Order: sequence, then C-alpha cells, then structure tokens
Amino acid sequence: MQELDQIEIRHAKGLVPYREALDEMTARNAAVANGTAHELVWLLEHPPVYTAGTSAAPDELLDPRFDVVEAGRGGRYTYHGPGQRVGYLVLNLARRARDVRGFVHAVEGWVIETLGDFGVSAWRADGRVGIWTHGADGGEAKIGAIGIRIRRWVTMHGFSVNLSPDLSHFRGIVPCGIEDYGVTSLAALGISVAPEEWDQALLARTEAFLARLTPFGVTSEAAKDLP
Repeated sequence: MQELDQIEIRHAKGLVPYREALDEMTARNAAVANGTAHELVWLLEHPPVYTAGTSAAPDELLDPRFDVVEAGRGGRYTYHGPGQRVGYLVLNLARRARDVRGFVHAVEGWVIETLGDFGVSAWRADGRVGIWTHGADGGEAKIGAIGIRIRRWVTMHGFSVNLSPDLSHFRGIVPCGIEDYGVTSLAALGISVAPEEWDQALLARTEAFLARLTPFGVTSEAAKDLP
C-alpha cells in the first residue's frame, strides 16, 4: 500500500523516558505539519510515570509515587510503565478526514480488533473513555486507554494497552477519572503476549485502520483535545 510506505514504523526495544518521547513527538508533529517529515507510528514502553491530560483533576492524583508529567493531550490522569505497550500516532488528517471523533473511533477499533486476535473480547463503553473487557472477576475492567491531541490537523499521542504491567501502580491515580471499575491486563487474564507479538498483530491491521480515516462528518477545531 503506497500510503503505508510513507509512514515510518518505529519499535523501541528499551524503555523510553516519557518526557523524551513527548519532546520528540512534539517535534515530529510540527515537521509533519510543515511537510518536512514522514508520518509516524511509534510503539514503545515507558519507565513508570503518571501523565496528566488537560482535564486532570488534582484530587484524582492519589499517590504521586512516580514522576507526574503534564502531557498536553485530552483526558485526565493515566499511568504508563513497563509491560504496557504504547502506540504514538503522528498522522496527518489534513490529507485524510478532518474528523477528530472519527479518528478516535478508528483508533479504538484498531486496538479492539487486535485484542480479538489474542482471544480477548473488548469494546467501547458509552460515557467511559478507553477500551474495556471482562476482568478476571467477571466484571468490566479497563485494558486500554486512548488519548489524542491534534495540532494543525496532525495527531499526537495515541493509545496504550496493558500486556503485563504491575497493576498496583494504577492505584496512585483514578485512571481517566473513572472510580467504579478496575484495570486489567492480558497477563491478568492468563494470556502471555510479548511486545513483539503485540506489535506484529497490530501492524498487520494497519492498512484496515488507515482505510477507516475517511470522512465521518464535520468536526470543529474546538473538539481537538478529546480524551
């Protein structure tokens, strides 16, 4: 697919400090908007960190045991750490569909379908941000997060999926402001998935994801910081 050939696919093997990744992603966003760099799909993991979105409430930071970084994305507090695969997307919507909600919907579908490749049934939930599944106790639990920012119709940030993180680290925050549901992972569900396996399955669905980035309707600039 010619379009996919114009996108850099990057895999980070070690842990990438969050601030370093944020700086690089911000620079790449500007370069893509200026037409001086290829788009980017960057798959990586971070050392333990809490990140605050533009809607983060101070009382939702319960125990700041790790570094807390203002992320600039939409949404509230979230956690990143080893065992959680993060996908940063620097994509130019100016040459696709200028539709933020449609973009978020497409990213969610990409993650949900990839989880299905590993036997995990996952879904969106009305009024609750993120990707949901049944936890080990049978109740609904969050297995993935979505956070997006758009500058000059070029995207930043993206998604995270819990492969095998230390789930106790989520207790330092109210994840995405949702108190009534737990957090789970593939490992907690008895499914062992290496980062390389996840990346391979996800990227096998990249063309289908890009094909969804067609007009969904008119979206205002004011919606650019959706969680």
